[in-house]
Amino acid sequence: MKNIVKGLTLALVVVFVFTSCAKAPTQMMDSAKAAIQGVVDAKGGVYAKDELNKLNGDLQAAMDEVTAQSKKFFKKFGPAKEMLTKIIADADAVKALIPGRIAAAKSAADIAVSEAKATLEEAKALLEKAPKGKGTKADIEAMKADLAGLETAMADVQAAVAAEDYFGAKDKAVVIKEKAAAIVEQINAAIAKVKGR
Repeated sequence: MKNIVKGLTLALVVVFVFTSCAKAPTQMMDSAKAAIQGVVDAKGGVYAKDELNKLNGDLQAAMDEVTAQSKKFFKKFGPAKEMLTKIIADADAVKALIPGRIAAAKSAADIAVSEAKATLEEAKALLEKAPKGKGTKADIEAMKADLAGLETAMADVQAAVAAEDYFGAKDKAVVIKEKAAAIVEQINAAIAKVKGR
């Protein structure tokens, strides 16, 4: 009888030790969440969208693994810990990529802004040389209004650059350049038409 009681006591102690040793890795989960938040704070939502989505998906998978193990009698948090360790390392790697991506986006925006400004200036200069006559006055006034609108839009582009919205600035600058180039084309066609007479 004593041996049975000793055996049961020993079995309970062993079970208690195994179940109490396997605690959920809450500190690692917090570290993983903080690492992902670091990516968000470094503008990862703009410059590393795909990577951030993957990190969030991996974190969800790790949390699901922790939840699944928590419901088991014999808990094994090893796989979840490995997943969380990888998430932290991946988040740090993504965060390190972002400054380079920001610099590249800024450079592309600067180039687009310069090209838009140059095309706008070309359109304004050509408009001064546009043939003025009976049937062209309304066209010239319309082009002047269009150029004034593009000048206003250029201020929006500068504001976007100042706000570090480099993708938005680039997109707007490209549109301004295209519209200014269309005006340049119209004026050149009018000049060629007059010279042809």
